Amino acid sequence: MKRSVTGTDTLALVGLLLGAAVVLLPFVWMVSLSLKPADEIFTRGVDLLPSRLEWQNYVDAFTQVDLARYLMNGVIVCGGILVFQTLFAVPCAFALAHRRFVGRQVIFGLVLAGLLVPFHVTAIPIFLGLAELRLINTYTALIAPFVASVFGIFLFRQFMARLPADLFDAARVDGLSETAIVWRIAFPLAMPAATAFAVFSVTAHWNDLFWPLIVVTDPDLATPPRGIVFFRDAEAGDNVGPLMAAAVIVTAPLIAGFLLAQRTFTRGIAAGGLRG
Repeated sequence: MKRSVTGTDTLALVGLLLGAAVVLLPFVWMVSLSLKPADEIFTRGVDLLPSRLEWQNYVDAFTQVDLARYLMNGVIVCGGILVFQTLFAVPCAFALAHRRFVGRQVIFGLVLAGLLVPFHVTAIPIFLGLAELRLINTYTALIAPFVASVFGIFLFRQFMARLPADLFDAARVDGLSETAIVWRIAFPLAMPAATAFAVFSVTAHWNDLFWPLIVVTDPDLATPPRGIVFFRDAEAGDNVGPLMAAAVIVTAPLIAGFLLAQRTFTRGIAAGGLRG
């Protein structure tokens, strides 16, 4: 029997629509500015629709700076970080979820404590260490500080703890090594959690400006947010049209990726990735 719509449902729907409007408005405004000619950007009125579509802004976004190179750098950095984070997080999470050893709870407690420490606290000593090793202005400086993710360990551990231990015991009886059990059985079963973690990781590091701004001065190594900063002109100010076009181009892959992975992402969260 179909349930009737109540006043509470209507209020909840209105609240969700208002919240969505608040979240989406900056993106709509960004797209609008990216398609406006320069003489329509700085006006008193607020008009989302330009009088004509200025596609030249998107051409300038690729010609005024090396945006294609920045996008490629973003793929290299985010891909490298995600690969190493997965390589470290999955075995650690499996051990914390399905192995019994002295200090296991203490180590898990340290993982939880690590979630409370923001990266900015450790940024200065990490920077000084990389400077001593002469690794500033390298891909290593952009990737190495993030190869171990306490959030990844926590997320995978919470998901793997829900997997039946009998499955792994049977694999041991069949002669599989612990490494084979982790990567051939546990990891494929944890793919929803892996998808959720990939979304979190790629989004965080693709959008990160703080760390690349510190360790990278070479334009050839700039990540997308760092590259967008090069649109800044000390004399003329920001070149807003191409700047917004570049922002749209940089944001589009994240939106497309999330839309493609949203079902698996939601299943990874709902299946226990963030529950005890």
